[in-house]
Amino acid sequence: MDLILKPLIIGLFIALLFLNIYFRVKVLKAHKILIKNRVEFGTTHFFSKKKLEEEILPKYPHMKKEITSFVNYMHYSIKMATVLIAVITLFGAVLMYYRD
Repeated sequence: MDLILKPLIIGLFIALLFLNIYFRVKVLKAHKILIKNRVEFGTTHFFSKKKLEEEILPKYPHMKKEITSFVNYMHYSIKMATVLIAVITLFGAVLMYYRD
């Protein structure tokens, strides 16, 4: 079991690292565009689509695409990181409890 899970955990850790770098680049590009155009919104708007649509998008209708892509990249990166961390932790627990 060690021969399968150790490389799998290492591979998932590397995937988490590359996923982090990929989304960091995407998020920073979108963030740079928003900062350049002086678009401001708080963290509550990330997690509440209703608040985002009611308060922010009417203020900046010309930046709707950039705002939604920025928020979507943030959501996706959080979800993927959570899943990968859970899987790595699960495999680590299996390795810890079922050692030969």
